[in-house]
Amino acid sequence: MQKRMGEAVARVARKVNDTVENKTDSLDLANCKLMTFPVGIYKAMRSVTEGIHRISLANNELKSLTSRFVTTFSQLRELNLAGNYLHRLPEEVTSLLHLRAINLSRNRFRRFPEPLAAVTTLETIDLEENEITEVPTEKLATMASLRSLNLRANPVGPEVRLLVRPLIPFDLLLSPEEPVPKA
Repeated sequence: MQKRMGEAVARVARKVNDTVENKTDSLDLANCKLMTFPVGIYKAMRSVTEGIHRISLANNELKSLTSRFVTTFSQLRELNLAGNYLHRLPEEVTSLLHLRAINLSRNRFRRFPEPLAAVTTLETIDLEENEITEVPTEKLATMASLRSLNLRANPVGPEVRLLVRPLIPFDLLLSPEEPVPKA
């Protein structure tokens, strides 16, 4: 167990070092078994955080995202948090003024993460395979840049199914309705 943990830590350190040394615009920490975003990364990456435009933390074990993460990586354009245990986002997400795409599929959201509605640059929101029943339709309709909202495999209410163009200016992706069983 300790050997595997040591290997995981070494893999994260390698990926962070590669990003810093090569001054790339992305950080890929997918599949690293992270339960939290390692605090040491903030210090290790402080010289390049402004240049980071893409981060993948997909398929980890994250239960939350801190406001420090959001404010540190303020230039993000793409954020992939798919396959974690997230159920809410920090309010500071609204400060991500360049964010165009966020993948929150396969998490634990029960309602649409409302801070996203205030991110005016968002073009794509993927919330497939969550537990979302409610969606703030009025707020979403005002998101001028939004092109696609994926709510497939969520138990959304029937009112969401009534949303069609021109009421909403984006593609709304939903799972097919389950047929009502006949008694």
